[in-house]
This record gives sequence, C-alpha cells and structure tokens, in this order.
Amino acid sequence: MDLRKPRRRVPTIPIVSLVDILVILLIFFIATTTFRNRKTHLKVSLPESKAMGGEAAEQDVRIAITVTADRKLFLADEPVEPDALADALTTLRSQKANAKLELEADEDTPLGLLVKIWDALRAAGYSVNDVPARIERAVGGQ
Repeated sequence: MDLRKPRRRVPTIPIVSLVDILVILLIFFIATTTFRNRKTHLKVSLPESKAMGGEAAEQDVRIAITVTADRKLFLADEPVEPDALADALTTLRSQKANAKLELEADEDTPLGLLVKIWDALRAAGYSVNDVPARIERAVGGQ
C-alpha cells in the first residue's frame, strides 16, 4: 500500500505561442491604423457691416488696471495709489460711461492688493465679474 500523495502537475502556459499571437496583433494594428492630421484652425469668413463702421472696435477696447511686479498700480498707464483708485474709477466712469476695464496683475501680486482693487471697482459702480483678469506669469517656469 502506497500512502504517498500523488504529485500534482504544475500547469504551464506555452509563452512562445502567445508571443506569436501578440506580434501578429501588433502588425495588424500598425497596418490598419490611419493617421490623420487634426486641424485646430477653422477658416471662417465673417460678414462685414457697412452700417456699424468703427463702433465695434471702440466697444472692444478695454482700459487696463495694471499691477506691476513691484506692486505699483496704474489706471490706463497713469500711476494711481490704491486708496485713490475708487475716485479715479468714478471719474473715468463719468467721462466714459461705456468704458470697459481689464485687470492685468503680476503673478506675485498679493491678495490684499487685489481685494483693494475689487473694493474700489465696487465703490465706483463696476461689477467685479465684468472686469476680466489677466495674470502675467514669468517666462521660463521659475
């Protein structure tokens, strides 16, 4: 009487045939793939209006509120103190009622200065949501 347990066979997977199938699939995918150039630019010719004249260009011009890297504040390229910005904006609004503003701030502008600018905008009657912001970032990824 033999009391030893029969030895179990270890299942094996033939790798060689799997590599053959993989190579055949790779050749199939390379042969059937079509490469397309994606066009990112659409060519659209917009209609021109003779009645509008130059009014559309005037409406798109925005007056910049600029904050430089050394935290100096400018309104339309004129230096302004942060505390006097609300008065300057009110004067600008009375002179040019349809003037649109844009905030151009340096990347390192402190939040406190931005909050002062937003408060001045609200005090002058401008909505902060109507003033887009453009942040100037340093070139070269410092």
